[in-house]
Amino acid sequence: MHAWTEVGQPLRLQEFEPDKRTKKGKKKDPDPTALCCYGLLRDDTQQMLLRFVQGRAVSHVTTAYLEWVCQLMAEEGKRVLVLIWDNASWHISREVMGWIRAHNRAVLADRREGRVGVQLIPCFLPSKSPWLNSIEPKWVHGKRAVVEPAAKLSAQVLAQRICDYYGSDHLEYLKQHVS
Repeated sequence: MHAWTEVGQPLRLQEFEPDKRTKKGKKKDPDPTALCCYGLLRDDTQQMLLRFVQGRAVSHVTTAYLEWVCQLMAEEGKRVLVLIWDNASWHISREVMGWIRAHNRAVLADRREGRVGVQLIPCFLPSKSPWLNSIEPKWVHGKRAVVEPAAKLSAQVLAQRICDYYGSDHLEYLKQHVS
């Protein structure tokens, strides 16, 4: 990581202790302990399409993200979106694969009637091969650019820094449905 430090001292990120809970067991800090963000790196524009999640990455949130991306691409007149994916459980789940198949069938039916839609083609990378995915270096550089070595950032501040770094709008969070 590149940063200014005292002469002869390496930069070290501090790991903060989790906030103590109240006597009734509730968290004092309302912020989540982790921030989940979906991102798509467009090969044509090098733009990142980001959406944060209230909760964590799960199948129904993935399909909501894909639906949003497909709407954006359709508005631009795109016909196909190739997804270069790792084997994360929220990418390869039965629910997501079924949604993609149903979506693609609907797109092909719409095309026969003259409507525009974006077909999704998922291409899965071999396990443990992040260097094959061009978004991975972007994530690494982004994490380094927004980090605050000696301070704990709120989720809102961190999300805004990420959006600013990537030149992305800070949109409404996708919601995880908890049953």
